[in-house]
Amino acid sequence: MISVFGSANMDLVAYVAQAPKRGETVTGHGFRTVPGGKGANQAVAAARAGAPVAFLGAVGDDGFGAEMRATLSAAGVDVRGLREVPGPSGIAHIVVDDEGGNSIIVVPGANGAVTGPSEDDVRTIAASQALLLQLELPLEAVVAAARAARASGVQVVLTPAPAQPLPAELLDAVTLIVPNEHEAVAITAAPDPDSALDVLLERVEEVVITLGSEGALYGSRSGERLRVPALPVRAVDTTAAGDTFVGALAVARAEGLPPAEALRFASVAAALSVQREGASTSMPTRAEIDAALLI
Repeated sequence: MISVFGSANMDLVAYVAQAPKRGETVTGHGFRTVPGGKGANQAVAAARAGAPVAFLGAVGDDGFGAEMRATLSAAGVDVRGLREVPGPSGIAHIVVDDEGGNSIIVVPGANGAVTGPSEDDVRTIAASQALLLQLELPLEAVVAAARAARASGVQVVLTPAPAQPLPAELLDAVTLIVPNEHEAVAITAAPDPDSALDVLLERVEEVVITLGSEGALYGSRSGERLRVPALPVRAVDTTAAGDTFVGALAVARAEGLPPAEALRFASVAAALSVQREGASTSMPTRAEIDAALLI
């Protein structure tokens, strides 16, 4: 089983030819509300990729919260650890341009009420093969969950987004860190992704840096180093491509695939997701990933 301790947001997605600059008003050509949040996205991605998944987090007592719970459940995610708190659920305002790029504003809402894993959460984490973490919950909560996982011998996979300084007590508990190229440079102050990988390996056992259409870099303290190309596709919407990659990568690792094959599996899943609109709605099933791997 894979457990995910993270955020659940309702994505409010506006589609435009070109994103507005400061002070500018533009006319959009589409709008959708899509359940998302980095934690919930990774949970759905992992479940669709074939793993049993438990989601641990919080939603508000509003309509968005009920819809996000239903979406996770419909994807096969165990939502017994998804608590309901008074007030609004988290939301993300997303602008997607015609080239598939996006800009995002996150308002935490109920996610900000999560101060750490509950006793039930800790038991769920201990029964997992891996714990997936992101940084859309309060940092102290993320650290507490990571330490609980490490104490039980559970692998900890961290997506350091939104990028921010990472305390030593968090990095000491992380098995694998998966930033994108911009986050990797931001958190290491390195000049490029290759240098950032070297810096991160001084603190974490394994590192994957995603490079968008250029694929992904992998390195481990054992000395293994890989660059895996991305599938060449035309992107429609890159929202949640990174979360799809991480969820699928966690499944591949849980199934014992070696790094090169696990990265290929994750890259194919992400490539399939960017060809569709939305976050959780864009994520491929295991059958779709397996079929694409045969091409």
